Amino acid sequence: MTSIPDLLHAAIDRRRDLLPRLHAEGTDCYRLLHGTAEGAPGLTVDRYGPLLLVQTFRDPLTADLVEAIADTARRDLQLDLQVASNHRGEPPPADFPLHQPGPLALAEHEVHERGARFLSRARHRGQDPWLFLDLRPGRAAVQRLAAGKRVLNLFAYTCGVGIAAALAGAVAVDNVDFSHSALEVGRRSAAANGIVPERFTTLTSDCLPILRQLAGQPVQRRGKHVPYARIERRPYDLLVLDPPRFSKGPFGTVDVVRDYASLFKPALLALAPGGIVLATNHVPGIHAADWHQALRRCAEKAGRPLRELEPIAVDADFPSFDGEPPLKMVLAHL
Repeated sequence: MTSIPDLLHAAIDRRRDLLPRLHAEGTDCYRLLHGTAEGAPGLTVDRYGPLLLVQTFRDPLTADLVEAIADTARRDLQLDLQVASNHRGEPPPADFPLHQPGPLALAEHEVHERGARFLSRARHRGQDPWLFLDLRPGRAAVQRLAAGKRVLNLFAYTCGVGIAAALAGAVAVDNVDFSHSALEVGRRSAAANGIVPERFTTLTSDCLPILRQLAGQPVQRRGKHVPYARIERRPYDLLVLDPPRFSKGPFGTVDVVRDYASLFKPALLALAPGGIVLATNHVPGIHAADWHQALRRCAEKAGRPLRELEPIAVDADFPSFDGEPPLKMVLAHL
């Protein structure tokens, strides 16, 4: 049986073409081992600038094994990396020798992608890292398109896509998410990049009432007295739609598997003529071709047929068994 350090060494070797390209464009955060497809299900190993983040989703790793993983990464990358290990599966026994990160590993770090600055922390009040690495090509696509445009970033989390748009020259970027703390991280990252608040706003809100108002649709809610932010309808040139798989709230349900159209239709209606939606779907098992067909059909029914549907491939640090990675991204052009 191949050891995890050896699996990591082989995975880094498979990235021998990708990593120099990322480094050359000013990126120092990427996945080094995608365990699901590289021999270690339930394990991921990521570099976030000066930090090596080891995450387990099934069985925890001992402290000695985490250090062996870190030694392999340091040797192969020729970098002095701090290491933190987060176990996100069932709690291990009280006497299990979990790895204990040092203070430098737990400190807040600045990481970089295509020259942009993002804040990163191994542990915080949530579970997910502050920057989703598989969305990197989507952020790059937005950077390519955003100059001179009004951009709406829905389900914005820590505003990574919004920051990419602002740095590319968007005239205005509006970021919406229900999490105030995530948006606060986004505001601090924006400030680290010198982005002025006049071009970069955040709104703590359920995305559904915002999207429906912008589409000219009635806001549905459970109960007459559920408040929501009122906004003026204004067209956007570029809209980012990066929803979770499933969520349920006072304004309805987000269900990417059964009802992506309930998000995609108002997104299209919120666009200016010639606008673009960056749409994502993170659900494994949904075939890209089927999803693309559903998007085209939704656009036709909405009276806003698509001129082009442009798929965006994930980078090579997120390999898949069958060429169907869980994350699917498209640019839908009106």
